[in-house]
Amino acid sequence: MTTQQIQPKRGIVKQVLSGDSVIIRGSVGAPPPEKTIAFSSITAPKLARRGTDSVDETRDEPWAWEAREFIRKKLVGEEVWFTSEKPANSTREYGTVYLGKDFSSAENVTESLVSEGLVTVRREGIKTTPEVTRLIELEDAARASGKGKWSGNSAEHVRDIKWSIENMRTFIDRQSGKPIKAVIEHVRDGSTVRAFLLPDFYHITLMISGIRCPGFKLDDKGRPDPSIKVAFAEEARYFVEVRLLQRDVEIILESVNNNNFVGTIVHPKGNIAEALLKEGFARCVDWSMAFMKSGADKLRSAERKAKEARLRQWKDYQSTSPQITGKEKEFSGTVVEIMNGDAMSIKLPTGQVKKVFLSSIRPPKESGRAADEEGKLPARPKGFRPLYDIPFMLEAREFLRKKLIGKKVNVVVDYIQEARDTFPEKICATITIGGVNVGEALVSKGLATVIRYRPDDDQRSSHYDDLLSAENKAIKSQKGIHAKKDIPSQRIFDIDAAKAKQYFPSFQRAQRVDAIVEFVASGSRMRLFIPKHHCLCTFLLGGITCPRAARSATVTAPASEAEPFGEDALAFTKEHCMQHEVQIQVESQDKAGNFIGGLWVDNLNINVALVEEGFAAVHPTADKCEYNRQLKIAEDNAKQQKLRRWKDYVEVHEEEQQRIAEEQQNLERKPAYEEVVVTEVTAEGTIFVQSCQQGPKVEALYMKFRQEFKSSPPLPGAYTPRRGDICAAKFALDNEWYRAKVEKIQGPIITVFYIDYGNRETLNVSSLASLPAAYANEKPFATEYSLACVTFPKDPEYRDLAIKCLREDTIGTLLLNVEYRPQGSPPAVTLLSEGQDQDLIKTLVGEGLMFVEDRRERRLKSLISEYKAAEEEARKNHRNIWEYGDFRDDDAKEFGLN
Repeated sequence: MTTQQIQPKRGIVKQVLSGDSVIIRGSVGAPPPEKTIAFSSITAPKLARRGTDSVDETRDEPWAWEAREFIRKKLVGEEVWFTSEKPANSTREYGTVYLGKDFSSAENVTESLVSEGLVTVRREGIKTTPEVTRLIELEDAARASGKGKWSGNSAEHVRDIKWSIENMRTFIDRQSGKPIKAVIEHVRDGSTVRAFLLPDFYHITLMISGIRCPGFKLDDKGRPDPSIKVAFAEEARYFVEVRLLQRDVEIILESVNNNNFVGTIVHPKGNIAEALLKEGFARCVDWSMAFMKSGADKLRSAERKAKEARLRQWKDYQSTSPQITGKEKEFSGTVVEIMNGDAMSIKLPTGQVKKVFLSSIRPPKESGRAADEEGKLPARPKGFRPLYDIPFMLEAREFLRKKLIGKKVNVVVDYIQEARDTFPEKICATITIGGVNVGEALVSKGLATVIRYRPDDDQRSSHYDDLLSAENKAIKSQKGIHAKKDIPSQRIFDIDAAKAKQYFPSFQRAQRVDAIVEFVASGSRMRLFIPKHHCLCTFLLGGITCPRAARSATVTAPASEAEPFGEDALAFTKEHCMQHEVQIQVESQDKAGNFIGGLWVDNLNINVALVEEGFAAVHPTADKCEYNRQLKIAEDNAKQQKLRRWKDYVEVHEEEQQRIAEEQQNLERKPAYEEVVVTEVTAEGTIFVQSCQQGPKVEALYMKFRQEFKSSPPLPGAYTPRRGDICAAKFALDNEWYRAKVEKIQGPIITVFYIDYGNRETLNVSSLASLPAAYANEKPFATEYSLACVTFPKDPEYRDLAIKCLREDTIGTLLLNVEYRPQGSPPAVTLLSEGQDQDLIKTLVGEGLMFVEDRRERRLKSLISEYKAAEEEARKNHRNIWEYGDFRDDDAKEFGLN
């Protein structure tokens, strides 16, 4: 046949079957009729075939893959011209394919294959035509040039195909989530493909992560049954075929399902999973979406758009999630109580308290307690306490309590679960602190599980996929409730009257006992958990009389109304103590076995605070308390200000007022500034200073010290350092000798601390020498101090910036005043510029580089107020640490996390 005799047609190449045959379809749109065209007058090397029960496995003929790839890269997805006819004695159509918009100038693909030496021209048994003659000439030229299969290195051009992978999980781990180059070879259905992974030719079946398209019904041989139509199955497959079949892609392997891989297909033009969802051809699948490293939110968004537009699978869709907008949708507040590991009470700026549940998670549950045939749960043992008796329930509560109590959080309401049976309405939300999802952090620790939903249930967390991913990691590492051994068992007991007598002496000897406030019954009565002794006890605040709150009726006692200010006192104690870590000092006990004494939270004495706020009065037994003086002063101040219970109080006589004034005056801050020079600012934020008065003494010592070393230079290597030695060290920057202390020895490398300046350096042992005895007894001239009333941010970036600014601001002579001396830390100081016109710490706070501590000392009240005002200004202007909002750092890795 000749091209002049046959009218050329237009079409799009769908697939390349081998180096000499292609499948061509009519146009883009609904699946059109397809035509398989074998190239006339040539024969390409045969590609390998996978073995089946009826067919033996074969290998590539040399250059078969190169021939297939040559025309695949040229033709797949391209619009071409083609001619074809079906000889009378053949079952195949033969023809020629031309690539180009204009037929007269289009590229003859058959001639291109022959020119590259990738196919053989059939010379026998065919009619000689000008076209055949032209092909023979091109083949002879390719043979002469040693191109392609005529190059003589055939063995190197046969693929080593791996049709199966034995340990699929190990194979995935080896890829480390990196994209692998691949070619899509077959589209089984809209969400399942077969592909070759390059360059090693692993043949895999891949299920696309996060989605599922309608599949085909299979016959008894496992092949799609064309007689059974599944809605949108064929359309979804065609949608993928025209975009991915025989295209170059990248595949990220993420998991395994049966004998199939699960992963994401990466294509330069977009995400096929997202496109399928957007068109309503697919649905999101939670189990595989959990394996995705990224992009799950985009899939959810695409599905949501298809639902709203009611496309294809969603044509009958009705939303089950009510619309939540405005302040009900998003708000912030302070966490005041944690309940059961999945709920908490949050106090809003208006003073309202809301109970909010973490979306889509379930706290640890009681094992082995199944409902009977009638759906009734068996009774629990007497004295059963879920918080302590259900494994990991206490750990979950404690995890949240430590990280959230008293902290400001952001709440985004995901859905509201309607009231049903005896259960009230539940506000379910995503709660974040410092940008960290609290629910996700809880699940990642194995302290909660993720609720599974029906595909059409929209009432779920807005970060549901992150929760699933966190749960998978916890399961894989066998954390918390997913652990197979070492399940914790809490043996918590109540201290009754008998046990109180046993514990009372040890509590008294301990002075301060660490505890957690579990429940507050009134302003001065609470329930404590003492972790060290694994016990629960009732604790009464000693030395004060506090009004009772209202009480509900019980079996043994009727209900009672609250005394004046009783509810206010309860609210005050609850706000400051509920679920906080406290310290108690047991002073006595009553007949019922309740302990009585003082209670401190964050260095605040609650006994004194209640009196100071006018909620309580001093009890005569206060004379036995060590904080008796503080109670008396607090009560006098409350009386003077006529606070709450003292609103009708008649003022005391003049002499008493004078006595109180004198006591207050003794507590006033009286700075005593000293001129200093800061010699070093450490990475921890402490400073080393030299007193200006000692400046001449320092210069005289080092002048004499260095003259002695110049006149009698030390012999290198003669000194053998020992840890803790005071020696002479040559500072690298100025090559001068200084007094130093040996801190660390690692072979010839020595770390020293320059005692007169506060800096450290790592030197070779040859830069050290023995210090003459005349200079060894002189005390170090550098003293270490910390900054008063402030703390540095935990974030490394902001911390480094704060220390950098501190170094810049402390150049030159400064004025230093010691404010207080914390136990186990350097004395805390304030720093002023030489003219006393600038407080350097206040400046750093105002620049948003430090946090102000909530110190309660009365003499520091005015100083703290100034620092707080500067902090508030930095917060309002979103400077540095306040750039992204009003929250403080947390110590936990998962709340700062990466």
